Amino acid sequence: MNTRKIGTVRASVMAVTATLAGAAMGADDNLFFSELPVVASVSRLPQRQVDAPTAVTVIDRETIKAAGVRALNDVFRLVPGFQTFPHNTDPARVTYHGITDEDYSPRVQVLVDGRSLHSPLFRSGVNWALMPVALEDIERIEVVRGSNTTSYGTNAFLGVINIITVDPALVRGVSVAANHGSQGVRDYTLRGGARLGEDGELRVTYQQLDDDGLEDRYDWIDSFRSRLLDMRATWRLGLRDELDMHAGRIEGVMTVGRLDKDFVNRSGELFRSDPENPIRDFDQSSTWLQLRWLRTLSEDSDFSLRYAYSVDEASDDYVDPGLPAGFAHVDESGDRGHRNEVEAQHTFSPFDKTRLVWGASWRQNTLRSKSMLYGQGKVSRDVSRAFANAEWAPAAWFTGNLGFSSEYDSIAGNNVSSRASGSFHLNTANTVRVGYTRAWRTASILDYRANFRSSATRAELTGTRNLPAESLDSWEVGYLGDWKDWRMSLDVRRFRERVGDRLFQVDPNVRDRLGDQVVPIQDIRIDGIEYQWKWQPLDATRLMVSQSFIRIDSEYSSGALTPVSNLVTRRGRKELVDAFAEESAPRRASSLLWMQKLPYGLEGSIARYWVDPMRWTRNTAVGSYVRTDARLGYPFRIAGQGGEVAYTVQSLDGDHGEFKSNGSPADRVVGRRHWVSLRLDF
Repeated sequence: MNTRKIGTVRASVMAVTATLAGAAMGADDNLFFSELPVVASVSRLPQRQVDAPTAVTVIDRETIKAAGVRALNDVFRLVPGFQTFPHNTDPARVTYHGITDEDYSPRVQVLVDGRSLHSPLFRSGVNWALMPVALEDIERIEVVRGSNTTSYGTNAFLGVINIITVDPALVRGVSVAANHGSQGVRDYTLRGGARLGEDGELRVTYQQLDDDGLEDRYDWIDSFRSRLLDMRATWRLGLRDELDMHAGRIEGVMTVGRLDKDFVNRSGELFRSDPENPIRDFDQSSTWLQLRWLRTLSEDSDFSLRYAYSVDEASDDYVDPGLPAGFAHVDESGDRGHRNEVEAQHTFSPFDKTRLVWGASWRQNTLRSKSMLYGQGKVSRDVSRAFANAEWAPAAWFTGNLGFSSEYDSIAGNNVSSRASGSFHLNTANTVRVGYTRAWRTASILDYRANFRSSATRAELTGTRNLPAESLDSWEVGYLGDWKDWRMSLDVRRFRERVGDRLFQVDPNVRDRLGDQVVPIQDIRIDGIEYQWKWQPLDATRLMVSQSFIRIDSEYSSGALTPVSNLVTRRGRKELVDAFAEESAPRRASSLLWMQKLPYGLEGSIARYWVDPMRWTRNTAVGSYVRTDARLGYPFRIAGQGGEVAYTVQSLDGDHGEFKSNGSPADRVVGRRHWVSLRLDF
């Protein structure tokens, strides 16, 4: 077999289908820092990172633990070009290179063991409050820093987050864990694993998370809680076949709404709920099932078939006394979204020094919403796509990659994506990569079909049936250095991205009483450079530094600034939207993670972040901030039983803003939070 192929075909299938790749890399504690890993999330082929067609950041279990996070979105602060903020009355978001206009980020594909978390209920985005995996069950995360619609479809417009969970075969016995700390932190986890007969493995996790959220200020109140049940099982069906099942449910509750600014008590505090946006619970849940069959056809050929089903439900309904009967019951976040998906994939080597993966998928998204789809009941959407990625390595100094996909959408029509890249291996330690990608992103069901009305004659939001797709042309030059003798690596990406027909919600005609619509309004240019440097100077010391420098420019499309658009009729709105596009990513963002093994078996880590000013919404801004998180842990083993006790503090520097911080009384202030953790393994 060609020595460039990575292991056996069965190992390849595991890597591509995101089940065992992380376990193989986790076997050597120094491997993550001493050499570039094998990745499978870019082309769907397991590749050395120097052969992949775009940049990839790998986050392993130890890095997640050292980062001192409770919510998964926080770990992406370590990835160059990514930004996030904590849950508050607005759901947390994770974005790459800005463009942050939606509540639920739709431009970065998020996968858990190959299943997409994008939901028709959440505007084709990801609800990070319903993350269907506990931190303890994550083996590793592969973050693709660059468009990947050729491999994963329209939501991979700017990048991919592929979360790979722990193989059930690696979990034995029972583990219990708890976090208790400030701001109401009360977390409990019960986790276990066992054999299922001679050929099966099982892992089950139950977790509940509770906290009081950010400090309540002025007219808003914050809190968050979630309950997760997650199960994964695998069966070996002879020498050639394996079956993988993943199922679970998560429920979450956030507090939303506002206090009435017209009612103030003697202490100057608001005390009554705003009747037009009352304080209330935002209930949300997600239930899922995934089945995957893996079959080895020959030494260099394999086949996989995957089926996934999910149903998401949400409600923050209330009665608005200012609206007429028949329209007063409002549930903007409700109420139900279904997703069915079938995908087949075949990997083989058609010629010497060439590998190819190709496949096809079909999915059906269905959305039901009494408020947002008034008079329509529910709307379904079928999407079929075919994809292919090829790797060609004719010589030791060169690896080429080509990718292609065609997607037919019953609402949005047909779109074709493509990618080409070449990696030039100057020697075993230095590689230069050049690449180009053409991609498309289609809008959500609501963007096409919404009918949200405040009366029989007036709409607040109307769908745009002939809405075009956003386009992306991306050029990049990358450099990867892998200096094993120094136990050091460097990953640099220089990029130039052009987004055409950026979709945005405005009122394009203030006279027609149709309210807001999502329409193409801008062309955006994103230019910058980002890098990630890892170094293990001593066996007990690990360092990871990331930094990004991004400049965004925009110009309005010719048809966006009509005399009847509220971009023109409302004073200052055009400038706000323009600033929002250009400030949707910080000009500079940096992170440092220092992991240190200490005497007496202690393990310490410090994470520090520097972020320039940016905007998460058109009406709010956040200034530059510095944040420091730290963790001190003591793994122990007593009478044959293992465990760990740890202390974690976030925002050691004190109060600062990360989402909304522009001097108003209602600013979201991120304060110091700390907790003690205890885990016992039986």
